[in-house]
Amino acid sequence: MSDLNALVSANIGPIVGLLVVVLAILAWVLVIVARRARRLEAQLAALTRGDDGESLADILEAHVDKVYAVARRQDELDGRAAILEERARHTLQGISLVRFNNFDDTGGNQSFALALADPEANGLVLSSLHARNQTRVYGKAVARGVAEGALSAEESEALREATDRALGR
Repeated sequence: MSDLNALVSANIGPIVGLLVVVLAILAWVLVIVARRARRLEAQLAALTRGDDGESLADILEAHVDKVYAVARRQDELDGRAAILEERARHTLQGISLVRFNNFDDTGGNQSFALALADPEANGLVLSSLHARNQTRVYGKAVARGVAEGALSAEESEALREATDRALGR
């Protein structure tokens, strides 16, 4: 230990001089690094500034607000779509008209069977029987594809077509 103390004491001048040079070099490197950091900060600020001078943080915050607004609107539209889908289940979506000649003495397919059905096969069948001197109209309610009375072949065909259309077949 005493040898080390003697060595340091004998060379204290050059050691201090060397430490001063190292300290000067470190100070010079620190100045260069600080200048580069300021330049990089200026470049970053220029890159992150919007057209109207807003910062990137302001722009991102505005975009996040828009995303939340879109999400709220989507939730609202999903709720409205669910309501509309429920209502659509009870609307008449299948319509079919079958025209025919009911009597031999008439022409032009003036008689008809009109069927209206919802997707659950509920609805009605309207029939018009046209003769030379009169026209009669009949209506039959339909529940789950079954009419309240017997159906003619034309009425059955119209109901089948209307039900198929209501179910998207």
